[in-house]
Amino acid sequence: MSQPSTWTKTIVASMTSYIDAGSIVAGAAGLMLWKEFLGMGNGQVGLLGACSSNALSAAIGALIGGRICDLYGRKIVYTYDLLFYIIGMLFIVFGVNYPMLLIGYIIVGLSVGADVAASWTLIAENAPAENRARHCGTAQLMWALGPAVVLLLSAIVNWFDLGLFGNRLVFGHLIVIAFITWLLRLRMPESEEWVANKQKEKELIASGVWTRTSYWDLFLNSANLRGILLLIGVYMIWNLAAGTGGFFLPYIYEKAGGVSTTASQALTALLFVTSCFATLFIFMTLADKYSRRIIYFVIASLYIIAWSLLMLPKEYLCMTIFIISSVLMGINNGSGQQAFYQMWGAEMFPARYRAAAQGFSFFSARFVLSIWSYLVPIIIGDDAKGMPIAAIILVTFATISMLIGTIFCPNTAGKTLEQIEAERYDNKS
Repeated sequence: MSQPSTWTKTIVASMTSYIDAGSIVAGAAGLMLWKEFLGMGNGQVGLLGACSSNALSAAIGALIGGRICDLYGRKIVYTYDLLFYIIGMLFIVFGVNYPMLLIGYIIVGLSVGADVAASWTLIAENAPAENRARHCGTAQLMWALGPAVVLLLSAIVNWFDLGLFGNRLVFGHLIVIAFITWLLRLRMPESEEWVANKQKEKELIASGVWTRTSYWDLFLNSANLRGILLLIGVYMIWNLAAGTGGFFLPYIYEKAGGVSTTASQALTALLFVTSCFATLFIFMTLADKYSRRIIYFVIASLYIIAWSLLMLPKEYLCMTIFIISSVLMGINNGSGQQAFYQMWGAEMFPARYRAAAQGFSFFSARFVLSIWSYLVPIIIGDDAKGMPIAAIILVTFATISMLIGTIFCPNTAGKTLEQIEAERYDNKS
């Protein structure tokens, strides 16, 4: 059987981002409907967000899945965890009480987290050095496309006034996409880079040059530790703001701006449509050719402006402000911190640590987000008087992330993973 093309491997792997972000935004789009149906309080809403694929469960899945990927291969996680995703989605689609909804969110999150560690690593390992940003950007494109489709479907079901049943249908379409992706993945081969490095590792261990890989090498090896700290500084801190937007933005628009559910979903859809174009025409087009440091700085700064607009008192918030904010957030989401994090997470580590490093940094980001997600609706409050306070905190997160990524941006453009490893580890990984 002939090998799939590099782009086929990239696109199939990138579908993880579609169903990951799609599951987050499907929950966000129907949050008010589920809250009314189940009579949830702010604490229960916060717990749902904290344990969803947006936060804690995805964090744990990435931590475990990343280590399994490095020990036993990318394919074992990459292939079979989608079956667990489908099971979790069935709990949500047919949920009739809060425990069913919560369990579904947890299962979906665990599977998504594990899949991210495997898929994002696979994309970078398969990508040509001169086009790595273009290939990594495909996952980012799918990450924006998933929510855009979800919000379009949500707008349609709201137009027909289908209520909660409509939101169940939106979740149901993700089951179909996951099943099709699972079938396609059964034909995908293991990462050639992982296979080659595993063989090299066995030979060097047998000759006494290396010892067996320990998970703690991520923190005891100075080059690994520097990479981990950069990823956490860029992604974990930014994700506190991005995760708030991903799960709570329609909720914020409705509570703080008094707009309808349909209007809030249209605004969020605008964000993700903008993300698609930003990924295509900024990150995928420019990041392999021009200064990544400058691109990162400019796009990260737009995110600061976007959240600053929501610091305005409630009486000044209007549709124009929300549109500008959504567009700026969309540009950042498509070509900012997450796009760079996904690429750097693979570039900065040898194959024997690569997925585990991706998994740990993803775990850190979503774990911290789970705590913050529990607090967000409480800070905002039922009357949204706390929105300016929440926005000030989010602007602070965005600013710190911008500074860290700009100052410590690594020089990896156009280099093979082997070249980067030799430079960072002085040929000792």
